[in-house]
Amino acid sequence: MIQVKLPDNSIKNFEQALTILDVAKSISPSLAKATLAGRINEELKDVSYLIDHDCSLKLVTEKDNEALDIIRHSAAHLLAQAVKQLFPGAQVTIGPVIENGFFYDFSYERAFTPEDVVLIEKRMHDIVKSNQIIERKELSREDAIAYFASIGEKYKVEIISAIANDQVLSLYTQGDFTDLCRGPHVPSTSKIKAFKLTKLAGAYWRGDSKNEMLQRIYGTAWRNKEELDNYLTIQEEAKRRDHRIIGKNLDLFHQQDEAPGMIFWHPKGWAIWQEVEQLIRREISLDGYQELKTPQIVDRSLWEKSGHWSMFGESMFTTHSENRDYAIKPMNCPCHILVFNQGLKSYRDLPIRFAEFGSCHRNEPSGSLHGIMRVRNFIQDDGHIFCTEDQLQNEAQKFIDLVFRIYKIFGFNDVAIKLSTRPEKRVGDDSFWDSSETALANALESKNLKYTLQPGEGAFYGPKIEFALKDCLGREWQCGTLQLDPNMPGRLGATYIAEDGSKKVPLMLHRAVLGSLERFIGVLIEHYAGDFPLWLAPIQAAVLNISEKQAPYAVSVYNNLKNNGFRCELDISNEKIGYKIREKTLLKVPYLIIIGDKEIENNTITLRKRDGTDMGSMTLEQFQELLGSELIS
Repeated sequence: MIQVKLPDNSIKNFEQALTILDVAKSISPSLAKATLAGRINEELKDVSYLIDHDCSLKLVTEKDNEALDIIRHSAAHLLAQAVKQLFPGAQVTIGPVIENGFFYDFSYERAFTPEDVVLIEKRMHDIVKSNQIIERKELSREDAIAYFASIGEKYKVEIISAIANDQVLSLYTQGDFTDLCRGPHVPSTSKIKAFKLTKLAGAYWRGDSKNEMLQRIYGTAWRNKEELDNYLTIQEEAKRRDHRIIGKNLDLFHQQDEAPGMIFWHPKGWAIWQEVEQLIRREISLDGYQELKTPQIVDRSLWEKSGHWSMFGESMFTTHSENRDYAIKPMNCPCHILVFNQGLKSYRDLPIRFAEFGSCHRNEPSGSLHGIMRVRNFIQDDGHIFCTEDQLQNEAQKFIDLVFRIYKIFGFNDVAIKLSTRPEKRVGDDSFWDSSETALANALESKNLKYTLQPGEGAFYGPKIEFALKDCLGREWQCGTLQLDPNMPGRLGATYIAEDGSKKVPLMLHRAVLGSLERFIGVLIEHYAGDFPLWLAPIQAAVLNISEKQAPYAVSVYNNLKNNGFRCELDISNEKIGYKIREKTLLKVPYLIIIGDKEIENNTITLRKRDGTDMGSMTLEQFQELLGSELIS
């Protein structure tokens, strides 16, 4: 007798071994039709998995969270099958699931074209319609190598050759295509209902630039057409909001080959930067942070002591002078500890909160660079809190308040929180991890905040809280972090005098609200699509005259606003007023001030908003009051 426990705690008894699909059929035909996989004792399995022992079972349908990854994984195999049918000489390599979709890398004698992608996608739909059963079988490592060698798939042979000798491998077959895979997969190709191929790219075999450049085809897959259409609509809107395009159109910044991965900020972009930086500066000063500035280039010995040279050396820019090796700092924390080490510290001095808008350089691979979102030189709104273990929870609570206070100012009210706990390989005893994780969890729970637990995802030296804000398209951007670190202060000799007179190593909290300012400004550009709120807008108002004779009055209005601290632009060119209005509207200037004869006669201005709203006539004083009411205090 085999007992199968279902999620509602009911028990189903079976006289003999049966598959997951058989269990679903025993409940109802409709459930069997909807079942994509099953979770046996918490492990995902195909519907063909044979149950021959007592177990718990959760049937997975497309309504379950697990379903998307299974569908996308199967869609990657579907893509590979279509490519092999259309281009038999193509070699298949790997095809994993990624966020919102999948990809598969191929080696082929020529570059795939957009026209090829259209044909491949059509063939994928044909295979789906043919409803091919997806079957799993197991082979020894040697037999798997022999099989893929016999069909000329050298990359699969290389992958399998790196696997341990005693490992049994699983292969999945659908129609004329067989692939190496751990699974699980959907029962048949007809279950892959909604997908689209999205782009072509290059990728080195095994991610190593010394290896062959492969061709990567990306796709997205969803439970149904409605979800797919919704995703594609969001992606189109995301393209419209691309910070690189908007940045160019609004004259905010540019990048060029002479400084790869670095940014040339133009006056308008730098105006946004300054507003962001000054806001953070004001807010952290309210929380007792002391701002400091540390050197850009520091001797190699510091990075060796901190552990960064061995762990991070390939990503560091280095230089040499007078027989000494230096690194351009990739992060600020070691330098902050050196500041902490100046002078004797007592427990009465703690907590100490340091902050720095620290310029960091990291030698990111060129293929990973992306506009101002992923760069080689960036500024962090960095900070480090030195505290005792007893102060940890309170400091975490204060930082959580700071994060939400600042995000709200920027218009972000939806924040996803993750708590990462102890990894398998770690330093420190269990009592330290117990108290540290409890302190961070209690800090979140004291604020009635929901969070996702990420077991095993903490750093080797301490747990971490991550804050990901959601933009207007629902995309998550991980920005804020609070990382506990008892390790680095000890490596660099940081101590304080405890109440009992002994020397103790302080805990250090690495923390950032925005992360990289460059990346955060990129998020702002895309979130607002360049239509910044007044306080962030690089140009808050433009003064436009209708004809040349109103130029003197327009100049006086412009000077008045400028002298009162508003960011203004003056256009007294000979262009027609309609052209000027269109130009400034495209530049997303919040307010357009129109000056004609009537305005001069009445000593007023006529106001127009960037969305075309006509706000009529008012005095300049009334307009300045309006501007002031929209600015943050």
